[in-house]
Amino acid sequence: MDIDKARSRLLELASEQGVSLSALSQMLGRNASYLQQFVRKGSPRKLEEHDRGRLARFFGVDEAELRSSKDKSSVRAVSSATWVDMPRLAVGASAGAGALVDEEAAVGILRFSGRWLREMGLRSDRLSVIVVDGDSMEPTLRNGDELLVDTSPGRPGDGIWVVRLGDTVLVKRLEIVRPGVITLLSDNQAYRPVECLAGDVAIIGRVVWKGGRL
Repeated sequence: MDIDKARSRLLELASEQGVSLSALSQMLGRNASYLQQFVRKGSPRKLEEHDRGRLARFFGVDEAELRSSKDKSSVRAVSSATWVDMPRLAVGASAGAGALVDEEAAVGILRFSGRWLREMGLRSDRLSVIVVDGDSMEPTLRNGDELLVDTSPGRPGDGIWVVRLGDTVLVKRLEIVRPGVITLLSDNQAYRPVECLAGDVAIIGRVVWKGGRL
């Protein structure tokens, strides 16, 4: 049988990544022959939306590349309504000695997939984008990287956080060493931990995504 564009593209991506269709099927929580049957036998006729999205994220491509030509849904289904514009704030989250915050007015936008945000459990009204300024979080975060920050209420734990210490906005890992005391940790070993009173540190939000140059 003829292999349509979605099937052909899936084979191409799998070959480029050196991963088998069986392994990809298991990643999706399906039986090992799921994608093999999709490609070779045309069953299922099209990939489920959730499966397409997960494969697209794995390969780092647009989901549309894996949408079957037999899928009757209109291309208009992927409209501007499926994308969410996040404000890019004029705040440098310092990963170095610290940067003074003069203002937090939006200076642009960064666009994210609404579907991806929902799958990540993120609310668009609690997200914003800021830029890393400094090298103390290298190699994890580099100077100029853009960060998507979730400002939803929550207790600091694992991960990387954006905090305000006085007039300075910092991006750090946090460690509660004892009641009332928080240590700000850098990934770059050249920077020593900074111990602060919990009352002096305002938690802005958790870093949930980063983007930057290779």
